[in-house]
Formats: sequence, structure tokens, C-alpha cells
Amino acid sequence: MLSLNKKSAFDNVVHSRLLHDMKKRRVFRLLLKFVKNFLRNQCIMITIDDYTTMKCSVNVDISQNSLLSSILYLFYNMNLLKACDNIKLRTSFTDFINNVNILIYKKFMKCNCRVLSEIYDRCEQWSKTHDIKFLKTEHELIHFTRIFKWFNMNIDVKLIKHQINLKSNIRVLRVQLNFKLKWAIHMHHVEAKLVIKQKIMQTIIKFT
Repeated sequence: MLSLNKKSAFDNVVHSRLLHDMKKRRVFRLLLKFVKNFLRNQCIMITIDDYTTMKCSVNVDISQNSLLSSILYLFYNMNLLKACDNIKLRTSFTDFINNVNILIYKKFMKCNCRVLSEIYDRCEQWSKTHDIKFLKTEHELIHFTRIFKWFNMNIDVKLIKHQINLKSNIRVLRVQLNFKLKWAIHMHHVEAKLVIKQKIMQTIIKFT
């Protein structure tokens, strides 16, 4: 599985590209008009100490405070989903706003890494057309298996400009995934959090 992280996802959404992607998905004109009005007349002001700039119009960014924003961002990512999720290549794609995970389920590690490299190139092409940047320093790769003798677990994904190194554990949202497909590390992480929260609760009880 290849895990990628985006930089400031909501902040870099281009309005014209979003509306174009929605048209491609044949969204009703009435809804398109509503979204266009929703994005219209967005302004920004910057204040530093006693100085405040004039209002400037903004053609990028969708508000994170709106319930509609997450739905609009799904439309913005549809081309990325289409590029990464492929039944023939046996790849599965999950996207959680800033975090992108591409899972490939085949028996041959070299083939898996080659396909992931091709999928990554597609992600890069999408990022250029949609003005979204991936944080290359936070890319992670992990192989999942319980039968280590059958596979070479040291193969990594080689890209044109950099190389993604293997990890034995990665975090997807709040879940710790282990390459052995065991949950001991995640449970240890949960227990450590519970200890911290328990100490906080005990401190609050003392002062009440």
C-alpha cells in the first residue's frame, strides 16, 4: 500500500476546475448554479499588528466550516479516483481529504511496486491540473503479508525524482497498520492514549 499526503487540500481548490469537474459528472444545472453562487464573492483580508490590507477576491479555497465543502471536494477528487481505482490492475483507492491510500493486491512484489509507480505518476498529473501538491517527504510504503518466506519484503517503489522507503507500520487516519496484519501495535497506541486521558480526568477531579 502506498500512502500519500496532500498539502492544504481545501485551501487549494480552484473554483473553475471544480465547476468543470462537476459538469463532467453531469450535475444538474440548477445545482451548478447554486455551487457557483456559493463560491462567488469570496474575499480575504490580512491583519498584521495594526495594519490591515484591503479586501482581495479569492478564486481558490472552499470553506472548511460548511457541510457542503466535503461533498464538493469529493467531486474535485473524482478524476483522481478514476485514475487510481482500477479493477484490471487490482488497485483500490481511498481518499480522506488530505490522506490518499492506494492498495494493490497481487502476489508479486516487483509487479506491485511497478504498478504503484505508474499510479503515482497519474497522481502527479492530477495534482498539476488541480493545483494540489503532495508532500513528498511524507510518502509511505508498506507491504502486508503473514507469510514472509514467500515474498521479498525489501522491495520499494522507485520514482523519477525520489525513492519511497518501506515502513513496518503506518498510520491511516487514527488506525495503526502493521505489515504483519496484527493489531498489537494499534492496541498499544490506544492504551497509551487511555493512560494520558485517565491522568487528565484524575487531575480535573482533584480540582472539582
